[in-house]
Amino acid sequence: MAASADHRRAKPRKTASPSAFGRDAEDVARIGFENSGWRDTYHFLMTIPILALLLLLAGTWIAANGLFACLYLCFPEDVAHARPGSFADAFFFSVQTMATIGYGDMYPQTLAANLIATAETVYGMMTMALSTGLLFARVSRPTARMTFSHIAVVDNFGGAPHLMFRVANQRRNQIVEAQMRFYVLRSERSAEGHVMRRFHDLTLVRDHTPVFALTWTVMHRIDEASPLHDVTPEMMELDDMSFVCTMTGTDETFAQTVYARYAYNADTVRWNARFADIFTVRADGRRAVDYTRFHDVAE
Repeated sequence: MAASADHRRAKPRKTASPSAFGRDAEDVARIGFENSGWRDTYHFLMTIPILALLLLLAGTWIAANGLFACLYLCFPEDVAHARPGSFADAFFFSVQTMATIGYGDMYPQTLAANLIATAETVYGMMTMALSTGLLFARVSRPTARMTFSHIAVVDNFGGAPHLMFRVANQRRNQIVEAQMRFYVLRSERSAEGHVMRRFHDLTLVRDHTPVFALTWTVMHRIDEASPLHDVTPEMMELDDMSFVCTMTGTDETFAQTVYARYAYNADTVRWNARFADIFTVRADGRRAVDYTRFHDVAE
């Protein structure tokens, strides 16, 4: 099969449904499981968007200061230099107490005010420590920044058809001992007539690499031992096939395990096509990778 000189950017019609692989599991109603509620507070705070987390922490801090301000108002003239009945003075005194600022203009002058200030100081130190730890855990969590090709292609290689896709490392560091797993999810009918969705392993020509720094073309040989043997594009559509790839490795910067996942379906598999070459040589003799053509294919 000859490659065409004209390369074009692949525009898949649709992508595989992420809910089929657990990414949007919250959209599925779960009957029989009660809500874990506050027992999963840490997991909830670690998974919400970072902006939502910042707004939640700020809102909680302001609400706590408002609550302590109301307590100070319950004891008139307990805070020196504060206007009697002034919520603003009580609120800003609470802010100074919780943040341990202590400007000196307002201060507690009775036993009740000192007890409230003591409780607020303890609460402020605890929430500050928890907020700092939570934010540090969010920003220091190692994540993989991988780009998967928008489509997968089926092309002859070494005398046999291969199902292939590409993955690139967006960072300038290296992923050590990267491992790739590839699966096909298809609808099958049992001998009793039951229709089930089943996963099948797809053996890769190379399923690991000692160092992953730039790009990696992942290849599955479609031979007699492959679950895709004699499969046609029409059969892929009929069996509602989806292809799931997962990659794990050790980030050399953090020395921790990172992972990435992507999915293809029958509409994002291009038959009788091959990926465009992205390796070039610059005028000064240096080798380069042209990521602007990463998703391009040639018929």
